[in-house]
Amino acid sequence: MRIPLLRIVPDDTKFDFMRFRRISFPLSAVLSIAAMLLYFFVGLNFGIDFVGGTLMEVQSRSGPANIAQMRTTLNGLGLGEVQLQQFGAPTDVLIRIQQQPGGDTAQQAAVAKVRQALGADIEYRRVEVVGPRVSTELLAFGTVGLMTAILGILVYLWFRFEWQFALGAMIANVHDLVLTIGFMSLAQIDFDLTSIAALLTILGYSLNDTVVIYDRIREMLRRYKKMSMADLLNISVNSTLSRSIITHVTVTLALLALLLFGGPAIHSFTATMMFGVVLVGTYTSIFIAAPILIYLGVGTARPEAKEKETGTRDDIPARFRDPSPTGRR
Repeated sequence: MRIPLLRIVPDDTKFDFMRFRRISFPLSAVLSIAAMLLYFFVGLNFGIDFVGGTLMEVQSRSGPANIAQMRTTLNGLGLGEVQLQQFGAPTDVLIRIQQQPGGDTAQQAAVAKVRQALGADIEYRRVEVVGPRVSTELLAFGTVGLMTAILGILVYLWFRFEWQFALGAMIANVHDLVLTIGFMSLAQIDFDLTSIAALLTILGYSLNDTVVIYDRIREMLRRYKKMSMADLLNISVNSTLSRSIITHVTVTLALLALLLFGGPAIHSFTATMMFGVVLVGTYTSIFIAAPILIYLGVGTARPEAKEKETGTRDDIPARFRDPSPTGRR
C-alpha cells in the first residue's frame, strides 16, 4: 500500500502576497521609526559584558549546586543585577555581578559579601573583574562584528545575484535588526554578548530564507519572459511556501522549548531569537524582501518587459492560473 505524501501547502496555492505590499511597507516604516525612537529615548538594558562587573567561577563541594537557593541568597545582598549560570559539571556555577559604584574597592567589597553569603561550602576557582574600559571594547567589537557581517552579506549577494537583489536583502536584514533591537529596548531584555550572537543568528537565518526565495525568483525570470513581476513574485513565494512553513515551525518549537525550560541564563538569547526569527524574519522574507524587487526595477531589462510589464495568461503556469476570464488576481 502506497502512503500518500504529506503536503503542508497544496500545489495549487496561489495566494496574492504582492497585494499586501501597500500595507507591509508603510507598516514596516512606522515600526522601524518606533524602534529607533525606543532605542534613543528608552535605550538598551546593557548586561555585565557591556557595563562592567565581576565574574566568579565557583564549585560546590557538597554535590550538585542549588542554583535557585544561591540566586535567592545573592539577590538579597543588594548588589544589583546578579546572574548565575551552570556550566560543565552540575557542581560548577558561573556568577556575574554588575559593576558597583565606587571603583575597585566597591568591587572587592561585593566579592567579600558573596563569599560570606555562600559560606565555606563553595570553592572559588576564578574571580575576575571586568572594568568599564574592557566592557566598552567588547561593545565596540560586537558592533563592528555586526557591521562586518552585513557588509559581507552585501558583497556575497552582489556577486551571487544582481545588485538589486543584494540591496533588497540588505534592506530586509537591516529591517530585522532594527525591529529586534527595538523589541529588546521595549522589553528591557539584557543586551550582552549572547544578544550579539542572537542578532548574528537572526541575520543568517533571515538571509537563508531570503536567498531561497530570491533563487526561485531568478529561476522564474529566466523561464517566463512575459510575465509581470507581481505575478512572477507571487509564484516564487507560493512555490517556496511549504519549505518556509516547515522550517519556521521546526525552529519555533525548538526556541519555545528553550524559552520555557532553558532557564534564566539563556532567556535573553531565546527571547531575542523567538522575536527576530519567528515574528520578524518570516514576515520580512515574504512581505519585504520579495516585493521590494518591484521598486528596485528587477525584470524591467527583459525585452518583453520593456514593451509591456503585464504578461499574458498563457505565460503563467497552469497550476497558478486564476480561473477568471481575465486571468488576473
